[in-house]
Amino acid sequence: MWPQLARYASILLASALFLSGCASRGPAVTADNSPEPATHDYRIGPGDTLNIIVWRNPEVSQVVPVRPDGKFSTPLVNDIEASGKTATQLGEEIGKALGTYIQDPVVTVVVTSFSGVYSDQIRVIGQAAKPQALPYRKEMSLLDVIIAVGGTTEFAAGNRASVIRYVDGKQKKIAVRLDDLMKDGDISANMAMRPGDILVIPESIF
Repeated sequence: MWPQLARYASILLASALFLSGCASRGPAVTADNSPEPATHDYRIGPGDTLNIIVWRNPEVSQVVPVRPDGKFSTPLVNDIEASGKTATQLGEEIGKALGTYIQDPVVTVVVTSFSGVYSDQIRVIGQAAKPQALPYRKEMSLLDVIIAVGGTTEFAAGNRASVIRYVDGKQKKIAVRLDDLMKDGDISANMAMRPGDILVIPESIF
Protein backbone atom coordinates (compact mmCIF):
# COMPACT_ATOMS: atom_id res chain seq x y z
CA MET A 1 0.00 0.00 0.00
CA TRP A 2 2.78 2.46 0.92
CA PRO A 3 4.60 2.12 -2.42
CA GLN A 4 1.30 2.85 -4.18
CA LEU A 5 0.71 5.98 -2.07
CA ALA A 6 4.25 7.13 -2.76
CA ARG A 7 3.65 6.73 -6.51
CA TYR A 8 0.44 8.81 -6.29
CA ALA A 9 2.30 11.50 -4.34
CA SER A 10 4.99 11.67 -7.02
CA ILE A 11 2.35 12.08 -9.76
CA LEU A 12 0.62 14.89 -7.85
CA LEU A 13 3.94 16.68 -7.27
CA ALA A 14 4.87 16.44 -10.96
CA SER A 15 1.45 17.78 -11.97
CA ALA A 16 1.78 20.69 -9.57
CA LEU A 17 5.20 21.59 -10.97
CA PHE A 18 3.90 21.41 -14.54
CA LEU A 19 0.95 23.69 -13.80
CA SER A 20 3.23 26.07 -11.94
CA GLY A 21 5.52 26.28 -14.97
CA CYS A 22 2.56 26.97 -17.28
CA ALA A 23 1.33 29.75 -15.01
CA SER A 24 4.75 31.45 -15.03
CA ARG A 25 4.63 31.58 -18.85
CA GLY A 26 0.97 32.50 -19.07
CA PRO A 27 -0.69 35.07 -21.32
CA ALA A 28 0.28 38.71 -21.27
CA VAL A 29 -1.33 40.95 -18.69
CA THR A 30 -1.56 44.70 -18.47
CA ALA A 31 0.88 45.90 -15.85
CA ASP A 32 -1.46 48.50 -14.40
CA ASN A 33 -4.79 46.88 -15.34
CA SER A 34 -5.79 49.84 -17.51
CA PRO A 35 -8.95 48.79 -19.34
CA GLU A 36 -8.93 48.41 -23.11
CA PRO A 37 -10.94 51.30 -24.63
CA ALA A 38 -14.51 50.08 -25.09
CA THR A 39 -14.43 51.28 -28.69
CA HIS A 40 -11.49 52.64 -30.54
CA ASP A 41 -12.45 53.48 -34.09
CA TYR A 42 -9.47 54.69 -36.07
CA ARG A 43 -9.31 58.46 -36.23
CA ILE A 44 -7.77 60.13 -39.26
CA GLY A 45 -4.68 62.26 -38.71
CA PRO A 46 -2.21 64.45 -40.62
CA GLY A 47 -0.12 62.40 -43.04
CA ASP A 48 -2.85 59.86 -43.75
CA THR A 49 -3.82 59.14 -47.35
CA LEU A 50 -7.52 58.97 -48.19
CA ASN A 51 -9.23 57.30 -51.11
CA ILE A 52 -12.49 59.23 -51.56
CA ILE A 53 -15.02 57.32 -53.65
CA VAL A 54 -18.17 59.11 -54.82
CA TRP A 55 -20.55 56.52 -56.26
CA ARG A 56 -21.31 57.06 -59.95
CA ASN A 57 -19.13 60.19 -59.96
CA PRO A 58 -15.57 59.09 -60.83
CA GLU A 59 -14.60 62.61 -61.86
CA VAL A 60 -14.97 63.70 -58.24
CA SER A 61 -13.49 60.56 -56.70
CA GLN A 62 -9.80 60.88 -55.88
CA VAL A 63 -6.91 59.96 -53.61
CA VAL A 64 -5.77 62.83 -51.38
CA PRO A 65 -3.25 63.33 -48.55
CA VAL A 66 -4.26 64.91 -45.28
CA ARG A 67 -2.15 68.03 -44.88
CA PRO A 68 -0.19 68.88 -41.71
CA ASP A 69 -3.04 71.19 -40.70
CA GLY A 70 -5.41 68.19 -40.71
CA LYS A 71 -7.34 69.32 -43.78
CA PHE A 72 -7.60 68.34 -47.46
CA SER A 73 -9.28 69.69 -50.57
CA THR A 74 -11.50 68.19 -53.26
CA PRO A 75 -12.30 69.56 -56.73
CA LEU A 76 -15.67 70.94 -55.55
CA VAL A 77 -15.08 71.59 -51.85
CA ASN A 78 -11.95 73.18 -50.36
CA ASP A 79 -10.39 72.74 -46.93
CA ILE A 80 -12.38 69.95 -45.34
CA GLU A 81 -11.25 69.10 -41.80
CA ALA A 82 -10.35 65.41 -41.57
CA SER A 83 -8.18 65.13 -38.47
CA GLY A 84 -9.85 63.45 -35.52
CA LYS A 85 -12.74 61.99 -37.53
CA THR A 86 -13.49 58.40 -38.46
CA ALA A 87 -13.74 57.42 -42.12
CA THR A 88 -17.52 57.07 -41.77
CA GLN A 89 -17.91 60.52 -40.21
CA LEU A 90 -15.77 62.12 -42.88
CA GLY A 91 -17.67 60.37 -45.68
CA GLU A 92 -20.95 61.75 -44.35
CA GLU A 93 -19.49 65.25 -44.10
CA ILE A 94 -18.12 65.14 -47.66
CA GLY A 95 -21.51 63.90 -48.87
CA LYS A 96 -23.26 66.90 -47.28
CA ALA A 97 -20.75 69.31 -48.84
CA LEU A 98 -21.12 67.73 -52.29
CA GLY A 99 -24.91 67.82 -51.99
CA THR A 100 -24.82 71.38 -53.34
CA TYR A 101 -23.44 70.08 -56.65
CA ILE A 102 -24.48 66.40 -56.85
CA GLN A 103 -27.89 64.95 -56.15
CA ASP A 104 -27.86 62.49 -53.22
CA PRO A 105 -24.11 61.76 -53.29
CA VAL A 106 -22.97 58.48 -51.75
CA VAL A 107 -19.42 58.87 -50.43
CA THR A 108 -17.06 56.22 -49.08
CA VAL A 109 -13.72 57.10 -47.50
CA VAL A 110 -10.97 54.48 -47.33
CA VAL A 111 -7.79 55.21 -45.40
CA THR A 112 -4.88 53.72 -47.37
CA SER A 113 -1.91 54.87 -45.27
CA PHE A 114 -2.00 55.44 -41.54
CA SER A 115 -0.55 57.88 -39.04
CA GLY A 116 -3.56 58.71 -36.89
CA VAL A 117 -4.11 61.72 -34.66
CA TYR A 118 -1.07 62.68 -32.61
CA SER A 119 -2.80 62.06 -29.29
CA ASP A 120 -3.39 58.39 -30.21
CA GLN A 121 0.11 57.64 -31.50
CA ILE A 122 2.51 55.46 -29.52
CA ARG A 123 5.95 57.08 -29.32
CA VAL A 124 9.16 55.13 -28.82
CA ILE A 125 12.21 57.13 -27.72
CA GLY A 126 15.70 56.32 -26.52
CA GLN A 127 17.68 53.22 -27.43
CA ALA A 128 15.32 51.74 -30.00
CA ALA A 129 16.76 50.62 -33.32
CA LYS A 130 14.29 52.94 -35.10
CA PRO A 131 12.74 55.45 -32.65
CA GLN A 132 9.45 56.64 -34.08
CA ALA A 133 5.76 57.34 -33.56
CA LEU A 134 3.42 54.47 -34.40
CA PRO A 135 -0.33 54.54 -35.07
CA TYR A 136 -2.17 52.77 -32.27
CA ARG A 137 -3.93 49.55 -33.22
CA LYS A 138 -6.55 47.74 -31.20
CA GLU A 139 -5.06 45.12 -28.84
CA MET A 140 -1.54 46.34 -29.58
CA SER A 141 1.03 44.94 -27.16
CA LEU A 142 4.49 45.97 -25.98
CA LEU A 143 5.95 43.15 -28.08
CA ASP A 144 4.17 44.49 -31.19
CA VAL A 145 5.73 47.91 -30.58
CA ILE A 146 9.24 46.52 -30.11
CA ILE A 147 8.97 44.50 -33.33
CA ALA A 148 7.75 47.59 -35.22
CA VAL A 149 10.78 49.66 -34.15
CA GLY A 150 13.26 46.88 -34.97
CA GLY A 151 14.14 45.98 -31.39
CA THR A 152 16.67 47.81 -29.21
CA THR A 153 20.27 48.89 -29.74
CA GLU A 154 23.24 47.13 -28.16
CA PHE A 155 23.49 49.98 -25.66
CA ALA A 156 19.91 49.66 -24.39
CA ALA A 157 19.10 48.87 -20.77
CA GLY A 158 15.93 46.99 -21.66
CA ASN A 159 14.94 45.99 -18.14
CA ARG A 160 15.07 49.63 -17.04
CA ALA A 161 12.63 50.74 -19.73
CA SER A 162 9.29 52.28 -18.87
CA VAL A 163 5.95 53.22 -20.39
CA ILE A 164 4.65 56.71 -19.67
CA ARG A 165 0.86 56.72 -19.67
CA TYR A 166 -1.69 59.39 -18.91
CA VAL A 167 -4.59 58.14 -16.81
CA ASP A 168 -7.37 60.60 -15.95
CA GLY A 169 -5.07 63.47 -16.87
CA LYS A 170 -2.25 62.28 -14.59
CA GLN A 171 1.09 60.91 -15.74
CA LYS A 172 1.87 57.35 -14.68
CA LYS A 173 5.19 55.52 -15.09
CA ILE A 174 5.03 51.75 -15.64
CA ALA A 175 8.24 49.72 -15.42
CA VAL A 176 8.71 47.16 -18.22
CA ARG A 177 11.25 44.35 -18.78
CA LEU A 178 12.25 44.43 -22.42
CA ASP A 179 15.33 42.21 -22.01
CA ASP A 180 13.27 39.50 -20.31
CA LEU A 181 10.66 39.75 -23.04
CA MET A 182 12.95 39.80 -26.08
CA LYS A 183 16.04 37.87 -25.01
CA ASP A 184 14.54 35.33 -22.61
CA GLY A 185 11.14 34.97 -24.28
CA ASP A 186 9.37 35.70 -20.99
CA ILE A 187 5.85 36.44 -22.25
CA SER A 188 4.78 37.46 -18.76
CA ALA A 189 6.83 40.64 -19.38
CA ASN A 190 4.49 41.59 -22.22
CA MET A 191 1.72 44.12 -21.63
CA ALA A 192 -1.13 45.82 -23.46
CA MET A 193 -0.44 49.27 -24.90
CA ARG A 194 -2.89 52.15 -24.87
CA PRO A 195 -3.39 55.16 -27.18
CA GLY A 196 -0.88 57.90 -26.38
CA ASP A 197 1.64 55.67 -24.53
CA ILE A 198 5.32 56.65 -24.62
CA LEU A 199 7.92 53.88 -24.41
CA VAL A 200 11.22 55.14 -22.98
CA ILE A 201 14.28 52.91 -23.44
CA PRO A 202 17.30 54.22 -21.49
CA GLU A 203 20.95 53.67 -22.29
CA SER A 204 22.94 51.21 -20.22
CA ILE A 205 25.38 52.80 -17.78
CA PHE A 206 27.95 50.01 -18.36
